[in-house]
Amino acid sequence: MLSRVADNLYWMSRYLERAEHTARLVDVELELWLDQARRAGAERWRFLLEALQAAPAGDSPVGATSLVETLVFNRSRPSSLVSSIASARENLRHVREQCSSEMWEQLNRLYLGVMDEQSDEARNLKSHAFLRGVRDGTHLFQGITDGTMSHGEGWQYIQLGRYVERTVTLALLIGAHFARLPHAPDQAVETAEYLEWIGLLKGCGAFESYCKAYTAEIRPVQVAEFLLLDPDFPHSVRFSVDCMEASLKTIADLTDRKAGMPARIAGRLRAQLSFSDIDEILSAGAPQFLQTVSRECAELHAAIHQIYFDYPVEAELAS
Repeated sequence: MLSRVADNLYWMSRYLERAEHTARLVDVELELWLDQARRAGAERWRFLLEALQAAPAGDSPVGATSLVETLVFNRSRPSSLVSSIASARENLRHVREQCSSEMWEQLNRLYLGVMDEQSDEARNLKSHAFLRGVRDGTHLFQGITDGTMSHGEGWQYIQLGRYVERTVTLALLIGAHFARLPHAPDQAVETAEYLEWIGLLKGCGAFESYCKAYTAEIRPVQVAEFLLLDPDFPHSVRFSVDCMEASLKTIADLTDRKAGMPARIAGRLRAQLSFSDIDEILSAGAPQFLQTVSRECAELHAAIHQIYFDYPVEAELAS
């Protein structure tokens, strides 16, 4: 497969995962806003902007309208929801021949749906339906991709992009929450904090699964164990890293390229998550551990780019 094609598929998948993550978090925050005091809600929204690395400039007021505008509809921000979907579509358009007609039609339908949304004051009232539509649209695209595309090299790059992006976004979100933890992690959260931790779990699509694994009582140590180390939950860091490493191994076998550096980084990260104990992680500091995960993902992305997307032509011809 041409490196250009692999690059487009990888980034298409990353942008779609980013859009789905943003839609989920904003939808959760707008729902929790109804149960919070105005001041507490504003603090939560500013925290969300920081967790998504989209903090407003200066002391700009933070409210429901500015939150939706910044994270969802602002086309001048490359990481906004509409910008991410537009970038995903543009990447797939360049490699249109690599995907099925159903994939292109679904992504195009999702793109047209978000671009038709006009900027007006009333759109906050219908934001839940809009954000749910984006989430459903990205999930439908993933299902169509799995069901209509050959699970060869191109499909593996799509999986790789999805799980690299998911690992990064989960590490940022979870790390930001634990950096604000005011008490011991094994202590049950009180009423004032309860909504914040529900927001974290719902933002990872994990609230119901967490309650089934533990109870509705929320203890940060259990939240950390579930979101970091659970091997079976699709939005845990360990699950994402496992899938990321599996895709890298398959791509290396299919391409016969020497992918030593990406494999080493992914294997090291997987080993840390597989053999770490949650008490050890929390005693050393969960934010520091998650910063390490983010740094490893950045190194992994750079290695993937060097090995698979931007390698010298002369080296490839000589091999």
